[in-house]
Amino acid sequence: MKDILDLHTHTLASGHAYSTINEMAQEAANKGIKLLGITEHAPKMPGTCHLYYFENLHVVPRQMYGVQLLFGSEVNILDYEGNLDLEDRVMKKLDLCIASIHPPCFTAGTKEENTNAIINTMKNPYISIIGHPDDGRFELDYEKVVKAAKEYSVMLEINNASVSPGSFRPNTRENDLLMLSYCKQYQVPVIMGSDAHVAFDLGKHDAAWSVIQEAKFPEDLVMNSQPEKVLEMIRARRNNQNKN
Repeated sequence: MKDILDLHTHTLASGHAYSTINEMAQEAANKGIKLLGITEHAPKMPGTCHLYYFENLHVVPRQMYGVQLLFGSEVNILDYEGNLDLEDRVMKKLDLCIASIHPPCFTAGTKEENTNAIINTMKNPYISIIGHPDDGRFELDYEKVVKAAKEYSVMLEINNASVSPGSFRPNTRENDLLMLSYCKQYQVPVIMGSDAHVAFDLGKHDAAWSVIQEAKFPEDLVMNSQPEKVLEMIRARRNNQNKN
């Protein structure tokens, strides 16, 4: 498979990452990445950028070194109702939003409560990807999550950092394999994300790809070779919201 996009990355603006926008774009070009998403942690994550950062992203060019750039946020899911730490009026201005559960911003509940948090988040038309849904600290009903992803046309991430050696998230490989089995059954697309916090890790999907291969998952449902289709999925959800 031709892996030519990476939509989950962070620059030093996120507070615990180490590269600049320019360094990330250069590295993407060096690695043959055609579509790069830079998704800084949203304001509730300790140490990240201020709300003004996201409101001012219109000043940054969307093409650098031959790479198309999407600027957005990895927003934090705050509760079981799927409330987020960026308002719709802000997310509307961004190119891309990933939604994830992070311990500093979310208190783990029952499997049902955690699952409701993810599904309620998917209803927001500005959310295109659910980030690292494999984190074993937050038990999920994966069949319900996958069926909701199909209903709302949201991509589920296979997060390379989650399944890499030394990951701090427990049971990720087992959870990914279970999730992928339901994605195969219901024909739901997934996307590999590096979750790079330094330019050298950008486009690094080897651990994620090994899980996908172990699951014997169809390549045509892995979105990393289909940037135009990914962009269309993002646009379609947002356009449907604008029509309402």
